[in-house]
Amino acid sequence: MTSSYGKLIKEGLWNNNQALVALLGLCPLLAVTNTAINGLGLGIATTVVLVLSNVTVSLIRNVVRQEVRLPIFVMVIASFVTAVELSMNAWFYELYKILGIFIPLIVTNCAIIGRAEAFASKNNVTDSLVDGLAMGIGFTLALVVLGAMRELVGMGTLFSQAHLMFGEGARDLTLSLGDGFQGALLAILPPGAFIGLGLLIVIKNLVDQRLAERPQPVKSEPEKDPKETDEAQPAGA
Repeated sequence: MTSSYGKLIKEGLWNNNQALVALLGLCPLLAVTNTAINGLGLGIATTVVLVLSNVTVSLIRNVVRQEVRLPIFVMVIASFVTAVELSMNAWFYELYKILGIFIPLIVTNCAIIGRAEAFASKNNVTDSLVDGLAMGIGFTLALVVLGAMRELVGMGTLFSQAHLMFGEGARDLTLSLGDGFQGALLAILPPGAFIGLGLLIVIKNLVDQRLAERPQPVKSEPEKDPKETDEAQPAGA
């Protein structure tokens, strides 16, 4: 059950985006996306776990018995989540404190368990790696875009916490709408997350609808060789 890499990437980024289509992992998506950097940090952590768990599950898929596969998959995911959590605690401590409980909760992310069960356990390592990377990047893009929308509308800034990931030199990356911008408090509250996610889903569905309505190019039939036509005619015709 292998697919072309292009199809896998398209599925992960758009057609089967885990946040906008499958609607998986909504708890961290809605909870921490009040800024773009928060979304980026959680998205990268989730992508790393997703890729590593997919590869590991694919490697052991032929030696794990069906009766115990789900507990084994959860243990594999939990191991990688622990490694990511300790790494963030060591190198990105301020961001780690902001994301808080949602880093260890990656273990329960249905997107990761779902890809391990539905894809990695049935496919080779290379396909599983590409699938995990595409699904993770698609999920990360949804987190970053939603976080950017909420931060811009709610606080009038963009990438205001870039230094938490990229160091003090990244403070200059912050964009601002000006000191006089009041902002909409609703955008950075939990209801704003639901509204923002709903808008993203609507936009995606509209784009899909427009793409489906576009006329498909008509494939022209290859011209027949006159010699073949003559040979096909019965003698005396």
